[in-house]
Amino acid sequence: MIRRIMVAAALLAAVPATAQPAEERPISGTRLDVVANGEVTRVPDIVHINAGVVTQAASATDAIRQNAARMEAVRAALRQAGIADRDIQTSSINLNPNYRYAENQPPVLIGYQATNQVNVKFRDIANSGRILDALVAEGANQINGPMLAIDRPEAALDEARTQALTNARARAELYARSLNMRVARVLAISETGAVYAPPRPMMARGMVAQDASTEIVPGEQTLSVSLTVSFELQ
Repeated sequence: MIRRIMVAAALLAAVPATAQPAEERPISGTRLDVVANGEVTRVPDIVHINAGVVTQAASATDAIRQNAARMEAVRAALRQAGIADRDIQTSSINLNPNYRYAENQPPVLIGYQATNQVNVKFRDIANSGRILDALVAEGANQINGPMLAIDRPEAALDEARTQALTNARARAELYARSLNMRVARVLAISETGAVYAPPRPMMARGMVAQDASTEIVPGEQTLSVSLTVSFELQ
């Protein structure tokens, strides 16, 4: 028993002192805090829309039945266009009564309105206009969008972070030269904002198929990162 206790004590004594938090090295020069931005542009590679079918009938049952038939045609058009099932998601289904209102008279029920909407993701922007036309031709009479986006923005944001850090260093060097000093070291870095805000979608309700085809122009989107970097100047 005594031998085991001595071995345990020896092991405890061997634990390195680095287990304790290290003290910060004091600043001997001048602290400089710099806020710098980095921006990159990318061509959107994905399109989001919300497509819906609105039907009206005298009875709730007929409104729902007609709506279901037209929505099935819309979903079939999406599948025929190569849209994967994982990129089609039901967003809402509603059934509401319609009333006729007259002055000094109680409302009169005149029928029902059924609405079925799906969120759709297009991964082929070049064909997205053709897909929108097909949806309208198959009975989609409520379309919100399109909203163009970048499917995986993290790689682009990392590039913007690198650029922001480079800009911060360059600005610190500028200040140091103006003060006849040099940049000794980086004291701290904090990310104050990473911004990727796709433009708001256009709204197109009650669309009617036309002879001219719809064209979707992707353009470019900007991704930006803002850093606060603290330097020591000596």
